[in-house]
Amino acid sequence: MSATSAVPLRERVTPGWWAALAWLAGLLFTVLLRMRLPGQEEADVLVGVVFLRWDGLTMLGLATVLALRGSALLDRRPTAGLGHLLAAAVLCSFPLGVTAIPLAQYLAVDVALYAIAVHRPTKEAERAALLAVGVVLGHLAVRLLAGWTAGTTTALAVLSTAGAVWLLGRSVRQNRLHAEETRTRAAEQAVIAERLRIAREMHDTVAHSIGIVALQAGAARLVIDKRPELAREALGEIETASRETLAGLRRMLGALRAADAPATPPDIPSGAPAEPDPPGLAALDRLAETTGAAGVRVTVRRVGAPRPLPPDIDLSAFRVLQESVTNVVRHSGADRCTITVDHRDPETLALTVEDPGPAPGRHPDRHRDRAGAGSGYGLVGMRERVGLLHGEFTAGPRPGGGFRVTAHLPVPPGATPA
Repeated sequence: MSATSAVPLRERVTPGWWAALAWLAGLLFTVLLRMRLPGQEEADVLVGVVFLRWDGLTMLGLATVLALRGSALLDRRPTAGLGHLLAAAVLCSFPLGVTAIPLAQYLAVDVALYAIAVHRPTKEAERAALLAVGVVLGHLAVRLLAGWTAGTTTALAVLSTAGAVWLLGRSVRQNRLHAEETRTRAAEQAVIAERLRIAREMHDTVAHSIGIVALQAGAARLVIDKRPELAREALGEIETASRETLAGLRRMLGALRAADAPATPPDIPSGAPAEPDPPGLAALDRLAETTGAAGVRVTVRRVGAPRPLPPDIDLSAFRVLQESVTNVVRHSGADRCTITVDHRDPETLALTVEDPGPAPGRHPDRHRDRAGAGSGYGLVGMRERVGLLHGEFTAGPRPGGGFRVTAHLPVPPGATPA
């Protein structure tokens, strides 16, 4: 299924098309009002004097051309499109023998007002409303000044509908802006929470490394006089742990920003796989077991010979895989997924998590954290974590169905575990 066909028809039809359809529907309704339909003794509205004459038909044709031109302009130049539609409504009223612009001829204008109120800035929307109201009032004033009969109640009905659709459009716009602001704020909070989580994990890693350094330094001090070879070995362990810890700090802390307030560690959601302790790629099999207990069978594939990784990269790789599997459990409706850890490139660790899509009898969560562009908040956290390590992250639907998450984490040359 293509992305275009997945979009509802009402969202694929542009405001210009809706305006054109509204004009044609209003024109058809106008004609039907002047015909005796089955079950009627006479038509609801008397035919105007020039309605069926060449000049009347010419004005109707010109009004329709203006309306269709305005509909075409509505998507690119909304104000110009509205002006054409208003001119068409005024021109069309002459051959109808009416005393005011009929509501049927104003339907396309209402569509244009709604579209402008929804999609355009406040000042432009207000100018459009004033223009629409001004044309109706101006038409009414001209008839009054000329001494002709004026359809004041019809004009009031037209103005009421115009005001209603404009207010409805502004309400829809405000709701959309609020929803967008909420999404942006939630995405920012997801990034901050992920960075704080990374900072806490880095704190634990550094504390562990410093503990090793302290123990080895104490051992070296005790044996430096009697067993210098053991002291030399302990000093080597201290050097290795210190270098690796400093390298991890440089990679991570250079990109992290300080947070103003502490964040509460996120709880593992219901149905998500439990976290092995300690987390790392060595715990993938344990992750697969706990995920299987949640109803999703996980296959772990390791390509190439596993190699030791710096603790920050090992931990981040596991977090990306864990969050991806959690998304499968909570949102995909799939009953299985595959984790691939590719060690073949000595400079890059490649990670892939993919699922085949909903299993028979199961349905994806309509709030699934896996938009086609990869915009869910769990995906935001994964992208942030990979970006801090200067890696590459992608997420999106698979060509044959289902979903795929990939991450490539650069591995420093000669990296060794702490």
